[in-house]
Parts: sequence; C-alpha cells; structure tokens
Amino acid sequence: MAQQLQPLGDRVLVKPSEREEQTKSGLVLPDTAQERPQEGSIIAVGPGRMTEEGKRVPLDLKAGDKVVYSKFAGTEYSNDGEDYLILTERDILAKVG
Repeated sequence: MAQQLQPLGDRVLVKPSEREEQTKSGLVLPDTAQERPQEGSIIAVGPGRMTEEGKRVPLDLKAGDKVVYSKFAGTEYSNDGEDYLILTERDILAKVG
C-alpha cells in the first residue's frame, strides 16, 4: 500500500480473497453472478476497544491471520487499485487454519 492505513478501536483491515471466476464444472461466471468473498487475510489491526472503565481490550487477531467474516459486513476501501474491507472484530466469524 502506498499509504499506511491503521484501523482504530476494534477494527481490522482485511484483504479479501479472490473471487471465483469459474464453477466447479468449468462455467465462467460474469462479474454480476460472482459471490462476494467471505474469506481474507488481515493486513492491519486496531489497538482494541475501550471498556467503560477506560481499559483497552486487545483483539485476538493479528496481521497475517486468515479469517472468515460475515457476508455483507464492513466498509469497502480501495487504494492503488487494491480492494480492502474495514471490519469490526464482531464481524469476524472465525480464523482459518
């Protein structure tokens, strides 16, 4: 990334996995028929959320983790032709392997 993007609070920056261009049987899918990916790699992690007592709760995730997230979660962000998602920790469902 040309500029460094640091998420705030309990947010993470995710690079979505590539979309499937073909079905298993070999049919090529147009862009409108392709599903939005639900898997990606974490690029950056925020410092964590603040409790009512003023203590910071760090995230259980780190840069490089592969995750599965909710289908329509997050805010899309583009930089230098690359697409990213900014998600909150609660939008992430699981870590992959």
